[in-house]
Amino acid sequence: MPTNPPQYGKRAESEELPLAGRVVIVTGGGRGLGRAMTLGLVQAGAAVLATAGREQGEVERVAAEAATAGAPDRVLPILADVTREEDCRRIVATALDRFGRLDLLVNNAGRGMKYVSEKFMTEPTRFWETAPDAWRLVIDTNVVGPFLMARAAVPPMLDAGWGRIVNISMNAETMRRRGFSPYGPSKAALESATIIWAQDLAGSGVTVNTLLPGGATLTGMIPASFPDRLRATLLDPAIMVPPLLWLASAKSDGVTGRRFVAVNWREDSPEAAAAGW
Repeated sequence: MPTNPPQYGKRAESEELPLAGRVVIVTGGGRGLGRAMTLGLVQAGAAVLATAGREQGEVERVAAEAATAGAPDRVLPILADVTREEDCRRIVATALDRFGRLDLLVNNAGRGMKYVSEKFMTEPTRFWETAPDAWRLVIDTNVVGPFLMARAAVPPMLDAGWGRIVNISMNAETMRRRGFSPYGPSKAALESATIIWAQDLAGSGVTVNTLLPGGATLTGMIPASFPDRLRATLLDPAIMVPPLLWLASAKSDGVTGRRFVAVNWREDSPEAAAAGW
C-alpha cells in the first residue's frame, strides 16, 4: 500500500508544473486508475483528454473535480469507444485540433472479469464456460483498443520526434490465475505488444512502456460483492501517478520496452520499479 498517495488539492501558482504544455490522452479516464492518473497529470500541468466508453458523465465529473482542485479547463471529457477505429482517430484529431500536439497516450481503458461473472473472485469460471461474446468484449477492449489508439497516436508523435505510450497492465501472477480468462490473456497480449511496439519505434523519440499497480487495486473491476474487510487491503489507484509523471517527462528519454511496477516506485531510483515479465 502507498504510504503517501498524491493529494489532489489546489496547487500554489508559484509551484512548478513539470508537465506544463504537455497534451495527454487517458482512455478510461473517468474512474479508478484512469481518474487517478488524469487528476495527477493535470495537477502536474498537462492538458488531458479523458475518454469514457459509455458514460460521458464519468469524465465530466473528473473535469469538474480537476477544476475544483485548481486546474480548470485542463480536462477535456470525450465519449468514445476504443474498439472503434473511427472513435480512436477522432480522439487524436481532437487533441491536435484543440491543442496542436499530442505527447502521451495512456492506454488504460479496459474490461475485467466481472463481464464474465460477478462471482469471479470466489467462483472461477473455466474457459470453456465463458460466453464467446464476453470473451470478445474483453479482448476487443484490452487488446484491440490499445492497438487502434496507438495506431492513431503514433504518426503525430513521429512528426514531433517525441512521444510516450504507456500501456496499463497487471501482475504476471494474475495473468496466470485460474479462472482469469480472458482478462489474463488480454494483458499478456498487451505486454507483448509493448515490447514489439518499442522495437518498432526504436530511435524515433517515441517510447512504449508498461505500468501496473503491483497488486489488487480499488477500481471498478472489483465486484460489489467483494468483502468490505478485504477492500481495506486494496491499493489506492493514486499509486500510479508518480511513475506515470516520470514516464511522461523528459527524464525517461530513451527508456522503452520496460515494465514498471508502481508499488515499487522510488523517485530517486526509477529502476527500482522496473521488473521482468
